[in-house]
Amino acid sequence: MTEPRERREGGCLCGAVRFAIDRPILGMAVCYCRACQHISGGGPNYVVLAPREALQLIKGEPRVHTILAESGHEIGRAFCADCGAPLWAETHDGTPFMPVRAGALDDPSDLTITSVLYTREAQPWHLIHQGVRTFERMPPARRP
Repeated sequence: MTEPRERREGGCLCGAVRFAIDRPILGMAVCYCRACQHISGGGPNYVVLAPREALQLIKGEPRVHTILAESGHEIGRAFCADCGAPLWAETHDGTPFMPVRAGALDDPSDLTITSVLYTREAQPWHLIHQGVRTFERMPPARRP
């Protein structure tokens, strides 16, 4: 990762929903769980970890689809109701970050993957990133 940016912006494909992250990103993860494969259309889910209090809605209002995660906690997946583009996940387990879809950022080109999650659910044809922390399941949340 290059020099951390203090502010990033992003949004959906059609522009109906816009958001800002006003602090540096904490990391970037790739998730191969089956839920992420469903919402991505088959591939993994690439997310940046934004400090929870740093994500601010600028325009529009996303829809949220809530499911029960393997942890037993609810997780809401925010997306644009107009174009369907996925935006972020709303976790309810006390983690200090929000997983924001890397593709929803205006410019994610300077980011580097720091973790790979749920490799046990990856398809045989998925390419797994090498040289980073890799977990068969979700690792325990680190709290400050």
